[in-house]
Amino acid sequence: MSGHRRRAGLLPLVTASAAAVLYTFWFRPRMLTWGATEEETNRACPGDAIVPDPDSTSTMATTLPAPPGAVWAWLVQMGGDRGGWYSWDRLDHYGEPSADRIVPEWQHLEEGQRLVAARDRRTWFTVAVLEPDRTLVLRSELQLPSGHSLARAPDSGPGSAPRGFAQGVWGFHLRPRPGGSTRLVVRTRGRSRPRALTRPFDLLLGEPAHFVMQTRQFRNLRARVAART
Repeated sequence: MSGHRRRAGLLPLVTASAAAVLYTFWFRPRMLTWGATEEETNRACPGDAIVPDPDSTSTMATTLPAPPGAVWAWLVQMGGDRGGWYSWDRLDHYGEPSADRIVPEWQHLEEGQRLVAARDRRTWFTVAVLEPDRTLVLRSELQLPSGHSLARAPDSGPGSAPRGFAQGVWGFHLRPRPGGSTRLVVRTRGRSRPRALTRPFDLLLGEPAHFVMQTRQFRNLRARVAART
């Protein structure tokens, strides 16, 4: 009887260990490269050098049924104070629906421009690389634990790095495909400190949340692009 109880007591530990191994070696690699080919995953992209030694990275991709210029028109109007992010609006756009049309006044971006990411306007992305119809890379530098944006990169000067920070890029790369479609490759690279605290957050929440939000954005972009073709 005691042996049976010991085996029963070990079952949750064995189950948790098996789940951790399955997530680490099977699901997580596929989650971080969802939809992307090996060549797309390994290829260098504009903006990679902004975070040269990342703690985490992902490359996800999809094919959209329109040429790059048509897809670009949706990407260029992203922003919390503009067209939204085309993902789960309750989570990243204050519950307001993302734009479902092309808005002329949101069709202009400049490098260095800030795109608001929080209602209090204390968190934003900065346009880091801009190549119309081809590449849009957004940069973020956040102070932790507040999550508010830093005015400059954490390593931009001696003694400038706060104890807790997260730095990253979110890059959108458009490539034409035969038949008038577009390959959209989305690359993220990030690093954060203190790593002893931020690594568990990345693994348990940050990476799964990005997967959920990015796949939703792909789906919504596809629907919007298809509706205009």
